[in-house]
Amino acid sequence: MKIVTIAEMQKAERDSAQYGISLSQLMENAGKAVAEETRRILGNLSLQNILILVGPGNNGGDGLVAARYLFDWGAVRTKVLSCGKRPAEDVNLDAVLKRGIPYKELESDYNLSKFNEWLAEATAVLDAFFGTGKRRNLEGTFADVLNYIQTARTLRPELKLIALDLPSGVDADSGAVDPATPHFDHTVTLGFPKIGLYNLPAAEHAGKISIVDIGLPEQLSAGLKTELLTDSAVKKMLPQRPAVSHKGTFGRVMALVGSINYPGAACLACSASIRTGAGLVTLAIAQSLVRLVAPRVPEITYLPLPESSQGVIPGEGAKIILKQLPQYNVLLAGCGSGQSQSIQELIRTILLDNPLKQSMVVDADGLNCLASLPDWAQRFRTPAVFTPHPAEMARLSGKTVQEIQNNRIETSLQAGRLWNKVIVLKGAYTVVAAPDGRTMVSPFANAGLASAGTGDVLAGTIAGLAAQGLELFEAAVCGVYLHALAAELAKKELGDAGMLASDLLPLLPKSLKQLKEKVF
Repeated sequence: MKIVTIAEMQKAERDSAQYGISLSQLMENAGKAVAEETRRILGNLSLQNILILVGPGNNGGDGLVAARYLFDWGAVRTKVLSCGKRPAEDVNLDAVLKRGIPYKELESDYNLSKFNEWLAEATAVLDAFFGTGKRRNLEGTFADVLNYIQTARTLRPELKLIALDLPSGVDADSGAVDPATPHFDHTVTLGFPKIGLYNLPAAEHAGKISIVDIGLPEQLSAGLKTELLTDSAVKKMLPQRPAVSHKGTFGRVMALVGSINYPGAACLACSASIRTGAGLVTLAIAQSLVRLVAPRVPEITYLPLPESSQGVIPGEGAKIILKQLPQYNVLLAGCGSGQSQSIQELIRTILLDNPLKQSMVVDADGLNCLASLPDWAQRFRTPAVFTPHPAEMARLSGKTVQEIQNNRIETSLQAGRLWNKVIVLKGAYTVVAAPDGRTMVSPFANAGLASAGTGDVLAGTIAGLAAQGLELFEAAVCGVYLHALAAELAKKELGDAGMLASDLLPLLPKSLKQLKEKVF
């Protein structure tokens, strides 16, 4: 599923004519698809009182088509309010009026009395003011109406707010949001999802995003590189599991993770690699810490490292790891490693002075160690996946967290190209970007993942998949998706408050099984 910019969406709509699909047909398809999704969201339409807000442009036309279908399917209390004049000879408006659907132009409702009356009766509001297009400042009646809607929602939490294509006031490219833009329950986006919906702050205003087919020809997506992850796309990438096999068949992970302050990170990351299917995981850790981890993760092996004091590994630890590393498919480094001088020197030696060029997954303190060196990007030539959260990305890139969050997709893409690494920018709608420009966005935003240790599980999951032979971008994509699916399963059972990172571990193989068995 491709994700588009404003220019790409507008071009796709124009180019549809070459395949015999007119703009009027696209509008008809869009309005019907939105009506179908609205019916799915609301349930029995005969119980609903739907207020549809339409603007002067094509998005308003989509809203008028949706009004017609909703009315015909049983939502007989549907009403339409228009801000501004609709075009002359508007066939979609004519169809609404012929059905007797109440219609009001707000320019003639100076004190908004009719609007307020209809809003008080509404069980749902469908915002079709503005869709894809450069965000305009919401002023006058538009701003007033949307502010009233947000206030009504605060007073009546049961009032459903649904946006058609985009919440009005959202920039479809940047995700910038006008102060008058309400927080919606659902956004029904048309044809292709828009990049801005997966950037903050728009992601906080869009609610649950659903994508509906409006009949755009498949050929129009050929040149688009940014994609939304889907079950079918990820299933095709998953590693094969031949019946005749042994643990070496499924790869070996060397994990330089955990420390005296964070032994749990080692447990979580190593367990995730095994739960994702890696054949063997070896934890390289200070020898005194083995006894803390071993009872919790009996399935892994250990490379105990010498200590200068408890938990502190001297420089010769790097030589021991580098000697063993050729036996492994991937190195996982940084989860809970801490930032002591000794561990920083150890990680830097292995990451930057590694003659073996072993594939790596670098997380957390591994990234922080790199960020402390001004020339790390020139020295780090090994193929790797970086898994930063926004603050870690800020340290690596020199940007502010706000700059990163305001343009997550482009930031990830630029970093991947500049550093020649696969970037996994964590957070709601996690972004995965490859050095060659391929970019994929997770469709999941789950508050349950905002807790300690879930990043360790993600890093271990990616390393486990890379060990099984997936190229690093595919391992990152599949890891992000399986991690999110596991979190969704946990959320269904536990809710999103109190979900623990360890709750995800037994759900990783269940997510794999669910995805492999799904039929498309």
